[in-house]
Amino acid sequence: MSEAPSPAAWPAMSIAQAHALLGAPGSPLEIDEIEIRGVRTKVWKNLPPSLRAVVEASRAHGERVFLVYEDERVSYEAFYRAVSAFSRELQAQGVAKGDRVAIIMRNLPEWVVAFYAAASLGAIVTPLNAWWTGAELEYGLTDSGTKVAVMDYERYERLVEHLPNCPDLRRVYVSRTRDEELAHPYVTKLEAVLGGAEAWGSLPDQALPPAEVGPEDDATIFYTSGTTGKPKGALATQRAVNCNILTAAAASARSFLRKGEAPPQPDPAAPQRSALLSVPFFHVTGCFAVLNPTLFSGGKLVMMHKWDVIRAFELIERERIMLAGGVPTIAWQLIEHPARANYDLSSLESVSYGGAPSAPELVKRLAEVFPKSQPGQGWGMTETCATVTSNGAEDYLHRPDSCGPAAAVARIEIRDPADGRTVLGPNEVGELWSFGPMNCRLYWNKPEATAQTFVDGWVRTGDLARIDEEGFCFIIDRAKDMLIRGGENIYCVEVENVLYDHPAVMDAAVVARPHRTLGEEPAAVVTLKPGAHATEDELRAHVAGRLAAFKVPVEVRFWNEVLPRNANGKILKSELKKLFQDTGA
Repeated sequence: MSEAPSPAAWPAMSIAQAHALLGAPGSPLEIDEIEIRGVRTKVWKNLPPSLRAVVEASRAHGERVFLVYEDERVSYEAFYRAVSAFSRELQAQGVAKGDRVAIIMRNLPEWVVAFYAAASLGAIVTPLNAWWTGAELEYGLTDSGTKVAVMDYERYERLVEHLPNCPDLRRVYVSRTRDEELAHPYVTKLEAVLGGAEAWGSLPDQALPPAEVGPEDDATIFYTSGTTGKPKGALATQRAVNCNILTAAAASARSFLRKGEAPPQPDPAAPQRSALLSVPFFHVTGCFAVLNPTLFSGGKLVMMHKWDVIRAFELIERERIMLAGGVPTIAWQLIEHPARANYDLSSLESVSYGGAPSAPELVKRLAEVFPKSQPGQGWGMTETCATVTSNGAEDYLHRPDSCGPAAAVARIEIRDPADGRTVLGPNEVGELWSFGPMNCRLYWNKPEATAQTFVDGWVRTGDLARIDEEGFCFIIDRAKDMLIRGGENIYCVEVENVLYDHPAVMDAAVVARPHRTLGEEPAAVVTLKPGAHATEDELRAHVAGRLAAFKVPVEVRFWNEVLPRNANGKILKSELKKLFQDTGA
């Protein structure tokens, strides 16, 4: 790729020119065009063909540290040996290509080993939300037809009474068991197979067991909540998952070209890139946009058991973290916590985020507090395997309310929501549609939902947006009845259904209450049945007994009559939202 000229003024070139230069023949980011499921699609020509290939390539990083968790440090070599050992264990248990292997745990080194061990066999890895209740986890296991599950002890305690209701489940591995007996014939302590993380380097030096895994083979099922109240499993291919590796690299390179600078070439002598992981692996952001690119590039990934801003400051200082972020909530806390001045955070080079609405003022505050750091945000969803659009560096400073243009191998369009076909012009608001090799191919066992969302290679997102003349996307609102609390999707109907199950509730609506750092959080408005009685605490406890804690309404208000509706009988949530506009944190 030829060097870009020095600009007389920013930008030195258009987005289209930058993409053409990056994707040219012979470039590491060369773009090819192939047929995927009958549709001509642009792809990254040099993309690793599978997650197995990413694991095999990563072994070249040797004794460089890959994973840090508390005082545990796992080198690339130790990680490879653990993946190989667990792959062989799974194979011995009958796991083969296409079988589902679930992972149910918080961020731990074992999560990463289980993910790549199963993926290296061509199994379909099915990470489930560690915050789900036992009943929600049971649904994920049964819906996916999971054959083997790997979980931490906390999740095991939550699930143990539900295991008999999972007929496809043949084997369960439990990590960090606190030495209790596991009184089930098909439950095994993971440490009995691998030992503790600090001992993985002494496992046998052996290659991954043989398996044929290609780009269009199925790779993962990640669950996303649905408007029916039941989560849907989005099935992604190996290519779709790996797309993030080069999509992220191309977005970074594009920022240099827009400044008229040549993107820096890889420097083997440069310090190892270090990232703080503060979002869960069981979301596509943590797994596809952070974990997998880090493994491929030889970076260091520092994990947190759960997010805590003081602990984050300590780790940034101790591990000389260069990359941090996740969702806007985390960026706000890094900026505003009064203890920030007590720590050396000078190593930070990038604070990026996505997965939730962010205020335009956030980028300005980041530039003030971390002047060396390049802020960035993007847009994607479970159905697009994380990143489709990216906005960083000067582009983000000039358009702080945009999630950026689409990746060079992707396309986005704004269509008329009424027909789903008519493509609207620049700056017209309509429904966002997304096309590219990163798209999932279907919803597991849900043909009707698949037909509604996945159309000829496109994903119908349900987001209302506009695209400007240069291709920058601006998310306006969500057409789906959903809110996003600090990166967690909450489908209102799911919470409403639980409220309706309470004997005192006649009418219920869940709406977004604004929150400065979380973006928004759930609040409820209910009408009680005549003569019935219930308190706010009682209704919140009722929801907490059925759903994960992040879905529980932070506030419940009582309405003395039937909730306001339009002529079609649909609740006017726009009116109800006004009740909470001045009460958000």
